[in-house]
Amino acid sequence: MEITGKTLLVGIGNIGREDDGLGWLFLDKISELFPGYFDVEYRYQLQVEDAEMLSHYQQVVFVDAHAGLQNKAFVWQKCLPEAPETFTSHELEPGAVYYLTNTIYKKYPDAYVLGIAGKSFELKIGLTDFAKVNLQKALDFFQVKMQIVNTV
Repeated sequence: MEITGKTLLVGIGNIGREDDGLGWLFLDKISELFPGYFDVEYRYQLQVEDAEMLSHYQQVVFVDAHAGLQNKAFVWQKCLPEAPETFTSHELEPGAVYYLTNTIYKKYPDAYVLGIAGKSFELKIGLTDFAKVNLQKALDFFQVKMQIVNTV
């Protein structure tokens, strides 16, 4: 996949809940490696209002920790629009926010989900060794997938 326009990375999680911080730490690392290359947004959870934000981009990647990935370090998948069963001011899935972007703003950015495997989500700062390995694998994959060349 080649970057064709403005790209937004949305990190979802909570740095204070161990591996739940994977989305945020992914954004930190990408921002360090490629300053100014992507727009980044940190979210504890996705909300209805985020649909408007997505409408300004050609590409969007949601990055989040995932539990229970059977022997996989991460998953990469196309984000498909999914009508939410209810509209609340609380947590929505990426597909629901993408659906709202499509239906309200008539915008259709290329959208993807990068789920990085984590296994512990307790109230504690810092990733498990398991999550650290998976974070690095996801970073390596992402750089190749997005055809990023580090010129530094």
